[in-house]
Parts: sequence; C-alpha cells; structure tokens
Amino acid sequence: MSITLQLRLLPNPTSTNHSSATASARHSTFLSLPSNLSFAASSSLSNSSTIAFLPGHKLNSLQKPRFAASPIRCSAAQENGSGAVKERSVSVVLLAGGQGKRMGASMPKQYLPLLGQPIALYSFFTFSKMIEVKEIVVVCDPSYRDVFEDATEGINIDLKFALPGKERQDSVYSGLQEIDLSSELVCIHDSARPLVLAADVRKVIKDASVNGAAVLGVPLKATIKEADGKSFVVRTLDRKTLWEMQTPQVIKPEVLRKGFELVNREGLEVTDDVSIVEHLKHPVFITEGSYTNIKVTTPDDMLLAERILNMN
Repeated sequence: MSITLQLRLLPNPTSTNHSSATASARHSTFLSLPSNLSFAASSSLSNSSTIAFLPGHKLNSLQKPRFAASPIRCSAAQENGSGAVKERSVSVVLLAGGQGKRMGASMPKQYLPLLGQPIALYSFFTFSKMIEVKEIVVVCDPSYRDVFEDATEGINIDLKFALPGKERQDSVYSGLQEIDLSSELVCIHDSARPLVLAADVRKVIKDASVNGAAVLGVPLKATIKEADGKSFVVRTLDRKTLWEMQTPQVIKPEVLRKGFELVNREGLEVTDDVSIVEHLKHPVFITEGSYTNIKVTTPDDMLLAERILNMN
C-alpha cells in the first residue's frame, strides 16, 4: 500500500553559506544543511553530509520505508515492477578526483593507505565483483590512473577513465560522457566511501531500476537544531523526518542527461547527484543503507574505518 504525502518546506534561515543558498534555490525535498546548525554534543555530521527532510512522516519500526522526492511516497513495497537488474547493465562512475584538504595529507585522501590498501580500491573491488556491473569509469587525475590499472588482474569488467572537473557535478558529467550507451543505470560513488556493502549497492540499483533514481541513506541519529546568524536556536528539527545521504546514487542515464541539460542551461549548482534530477521534479527513492558506509574525510574517520575493517 502506498501513501502520498504532501510536502511543505519551511523557510530556510538567511545565510550566505553556499550549501544553504543552493538548497534554497532548488526548493528541493533534499536539503544540504548550512554550517550554522548546532548539533547535539554526542553526535556529529561531516561538512559534506546531505540530509533528506521528509516533513510529517512517522517511521514504522517494523518496516524499512523508502521515500521519493517529488512527490514523497512512503511505501512498504516498491513501485509496480520486479526491479530485477540485468547482468552487466550498470555503469559505475567512481569519483576519485577530490583533493581531500581536510585530511591534511600530502596526497588526496582517496589514495591514502587504509590497512595497506588505497582507500579508493576498496569500493573499486566491491563494484568489480558484482555481476550487475559492466564497467567502471574512474574520474581521477591522470597521475593516479596506475592505482586502478595495477589492480585489474582477475577483474572481468571494462575500466575507463575521465578527467575530474572543477566541481563535483562537473566530474559526474565528465564520467557520464564515457559510459557505454547501452547501460541501463549509472551508479555514482565517492571513492572516499570505502566500506559500502555490495548488498546495499544491490538494493539501491534495484530501487533505481524501478523508480528511475535512488540513493543510499540512513536515518539521522543526532538532534539537529536550526540556528540564526547569531548562534541562537531557531527551532529543533524532527529527526524522524531526516536522513543523511550517502553514495552510491543511482540514476537512469537518460534521466541524468536530461537533468544535466536543465542544470547547465540554468547555471545551477548542486551538492549531490540526485539533486540534478530533483530539478526535473523526478521522484527519488531513499534506500536504507548502513551506518558503516562512512566518508573518510578526516584522520578520525580513517581511524574509524580501520576499526570497522578490523571488526569484520
């Protein structure tokens, strides 16, 4: 049984923060929280975290609901269709061109060794072993191509490369130009998320095959307070309606291309990939992922990733 919910976005606080301005401009269900939010001391979010705000929805602890953006749909089952994903029908765009300045290292964070292996290779190997994946397009600086080329022994998928752009959306667009024209889905992933589970990837590509776009996310644990420009609390957001976005973000290529046409034509800036198709008013499902799918951004994140790997 599906329920259609009516969305009412509350006004954003006045801010010059880039993420806040972007969210305000797109009037989207998916909001990038501005930096002037205060968080409960027991929890934290990275600067790059994106939160899906779903007003008025109550979670059922017995179900794993998925949500779409325009309109929001909450359902115990997926849309009509089996959601079966064909073998070798998915192109992965692996974003590995970031600089990783917050890590304070001498090289981009995605190439730092994590228990002896470059961070970027963890998800690379995860995707390469999936029967649904036909190719991986690595978006990276040419000087780091050998990291991936030297790791292809025993891998039976195509490896391609694309140049990174100035902004994330430029890098995604660059990778999109290289995918096989017969691919039915494009799966975009941050190489700085090394711990993504193959089971979660399969869930999100299945949801995308049915709905056209889907993104991994997890229900928010922290208490989130909106603050004004002077750091006084404006209101407390209902965390039952908040989700932290992860990657992969999976979209049908034709939908993503139409989204890029609109974004490029109107000169819009977006902070994550599904935001591109949100501008088309296309529904986006949130597939519940795992809290261990962290983005390694700081030295503390590196220690946490090592601990998770050692536990497994």
